[in-house]
Amino acid sequence: MNSIQRALTLFTLLLVTIPAFAKDAPKQQDANGKLKIFVLAGQSNMVGFGTVLGDKPGTMQTAVQSNPDTYGHLVEDGDPITRKDVYVVNLSGGKQKEAGFLDTNFGAQANHIGPEYGFGWVVGDYYEDPVLIIKCSWGGRSLAKNFLPPSIEAYDEPKQDGDTGFHYAEIIRHVKEVTANLDKYVPGYKGKGYEIVGFGWHQGWNDSIDQGAVDVYERNLVALIKDLRKDLGVIDMPFVVANTGMRGWDIPDRYKAKVDKHVEAQLAPGDPKQHPEFAGTVAGVETRGFARTKEQSPSGQQFHWNRNWESYYLIGTSMGKAMVNMIAE
Repeated sequence: MNSIQRALTLFTLLLVTIPAFAKDAPKQQDANGKLKIFVLAGQSNMVGFGTVLGDKPGTMQTAVQSNPDTYGHLVEDGDPITRKDVYVVNLSGGKQKEAGFLDTNFGAQANHIGPEYGFGWVVGDYYEDPVLIIKCSWGGRSLAKNFLPPSIEAYDEPKQDGDTGFHYAEIIRHVKEVTANLDKYVPGYKGKGYEIVGFGWHQGWNDSIDQGAVDVYERNLVALIKDLRKDLGVIDMPFVVANTGMRGWDIPDRYKAKVDKHVEAQLAPGDPKQHPEFAGTVAGVETRGFARTKEQSPSGQQFHWNRNWESYYLIGTSMGKAMVNMIAE
């Protein structure tokens, strides 16, 4: 059996189990034979700029070397492990890796990660069945225009990038394309059925710099959740929102009110006191504690989490844990 055949066999039969977060995660869910599908969407921070290689602070390489007890399980013989039980289809375009087993190359370019990496480790550990992540992400797009859900206002059918609602429609199109052709997109899939289990959302920088978009963000996000559930045909689909916390907790007074309103609006649908209609099916992930300074990071790009690998990894694992906790209840 060659290496490719071996990989496909492992994916299909799930002979590989890689324990992670065992203390925090619920008991692994027994197999029912169906492919478990998660959709991850957003803008550039869902695309992902977490830097893997290099000896600068904040790369995966330095994180593993300095903290092997926490991150050592992610590598073998010094190289990042590829998860053979989690497959990724990345339909975002650009330089991103388009498809393959989960590794550290599904960010903006090779050797970069987005939230899909940590998320995939968590949900891969939780399910005995194989997992598929469909990733749909585009940099520089807002919820107020590009991802605007159709129930907010009547707009013409979007036909090209820049049209209102175009990237909302692209999410629906991509998911339906993949699920209708799983034997084409997923190696080893044998037609045993699938379940769209949940949706993860990490988006918001473009909205956060526009007061008008901030003021309607919560309204738009609530509509997004409802419309995606309707258009993907999954009633009460578990939905996780990671807020836009790359500025951290220490916000300059000149724009603190706007930023605070925005990140709290992103968490609001997951608060059952504010949105009881979503109780138990929507979770918010607070990310402000994951921000790292430029001195702790490979870059000073605050809007991309300073390209800090650990920040992206923590966002993804926290989204994954929030997801499986909802599913397990």
